[in-house]
Amino acid sequence: MKLLVIYPYAPWPLDRGTYQRTFHLLKALALHHEVDFLALTEECDDLADKRAVFAGFCREVEFIPFAHPPWQRLFPQRLLNPLPSNVQHWQSPAVAEVVNRRLTPGRYDLVHLCDLVLMPYVLPHRAHTPFVVDRSRVDLQFQLMEHKTLRFSLRDRLLRWESYAKLWRYERKLARECALEVVCGPDDEVFIHRHVSPRAPVMVVANGVDLDYFHPAAAPDARATEPTVMFCGAMDYSPNVDALRWFFSSIHELLLQRLPEVRILIVGKNPLPEVKAYGSRRGVTVTGGVPDVRPFYRQAWLQMVPLRIGGGTRLKIVESLAIGTPVVSTTIGAQGLELTHNTNILLADDAARFAEEIARGLTDPALRQRLEEAGIATATERFGWPAIGARLARRYDALISNHQPNPPS
Repeated sequence: MKLLVIYPYAPWPLDRGTYQRTFHLLKALALHHEVDFLALTEECDDLADKRAVFAGFCREVEFIPFAHPPWQRLFPQRLLNPLPSNVQHWQSPAVAEVVNRRLTPGRYDLVHLCDLVLMPYVLPHRAHTPFVVDRSRVDLQFQLMEHKTLRFSLRDRLLRWESYAKLWRYERKLARECALEVVCGPDDEVFIHRHVSPRAPVMVVANGVDLDYFHPAAAPDARATEPTVMFCGAMDYSPNVDALRWFFSSIHELLLQRLPEVRILIVGKNPLPEVKAYGSRRGVTVTGGVPDVRPFYRQAWLQMVPLRIGGGTRLKIVESLAIGTPVVSTTIGAQGLELTHNTNILLADDAARFAEEIARGLTDPALRQRLEEAGIATATERFGWPAIGARLARRYDALISNHQPNPPS
C-alpha cells in the first residue's frame, strides 16, 4: 500500500510526548507500507540531519516551510470564518499547493494525517483518496476540559464558546468525511461517539514505548538516597502546568508533613515562569530540558502524574513503567491504559489521597518492588511500538480493501 503521511511538524528530536507517538507510528507504518512523508517546518536552521532521520525509513521526505498566519481579529474575520480558530491557524496556501501536487488520483491508497488541523488540505481529494486522522488528543474534548479546570477571563470564555461551537461542527464534519479516527484511549472514543457522532469510525491505538530505549538496563540504576518523586513532561503544556499547580497548592504540604526529606524533580523542556518558581521551594529542582530523561527515571523512586485535564494517554506513564519507576497518578492521568490500582500503578483523585499514595509508595520498599516488576511486565506485553504499529497497518489494509470511492461533498 502507498501512504502519504502529513504532519504539522517533523517529530525529531523526540523531546515531546506527542513526538514519541507520531515518530514511532510513522516508523512502524513504514515497516508495512510504502510511505511518503510531508512535514510542516518552522525551523530556520539546517534540516539536513532531521531529513536524514526520516529518509532512513520513508520512501520520500519533503519538508514544507511554514509560518502560522496571524490570529484573526474577532470581527469580521473570525466571526465570519466557518473554520475554528485553531484550525485556521494552521492554514497556508503554500502547504495547500504542495498537498494538491501530491494528491493526484491513483498516486496514493490512503492519507494519514496527524490531528484535525490538517483536514482542510485533504478534503478536496477525499473522493479519490481516503484519509485517516491520528489524534494525539480530541480537540473539542481537550478544550472543554481546559474550560472546566482552568481560569479564564470573561472575554476569553466568550471567545472560547465561539470556538467550541465551530469546533463541534468541525468534529462532526471530520466524523463524516474521514475513513478512520485513530485515538489514544477508550475515553476519547466514548467522547466522540457520545458528543460528536455515534457513527464515527474510531480505532483506539494507545500510546506505546520504545522498549529498547526505555529499558531498565538502558541507564544505570542510581536511585537517590533520599525519597525522590519525579514529574516529567513539556513544561509549557497547559495540562502539565495545571497538574503542578494542583500539586503545589494542595498536595505538596501534606506530603512534607509525612516525609519532610522528600525531594521533587520537575523534568521537561520550556518551563514557564510559574514552573521555574517552584524550584525555590524546599527540596524542589526544576531541570528544564535534558538531553536524556532516562537517568532521571532511574534516580526517582516514583513518578507522579497529578493530571486533571485528560484526552489522549500519557507517554510519561508507559515510559516510567518500561524503565521500572513506579507511578502514582490520577485516574484521568492514566485513562486509556487499562492499569490497575495496587497492581501496576497507584491511583488517587483527591489531594489527601494523592499525598497518601505517594507517601505509601516512598515508605514501602516491597510495594515499590512489586509495582516495578509489574510495570515492566505490563509495558513489555502491551506497549511496544512495533506491535502497535502492525495492528494499525492491518487496519489500513482492511480499509483499502473495503473502500468505495465517495462522491464529492
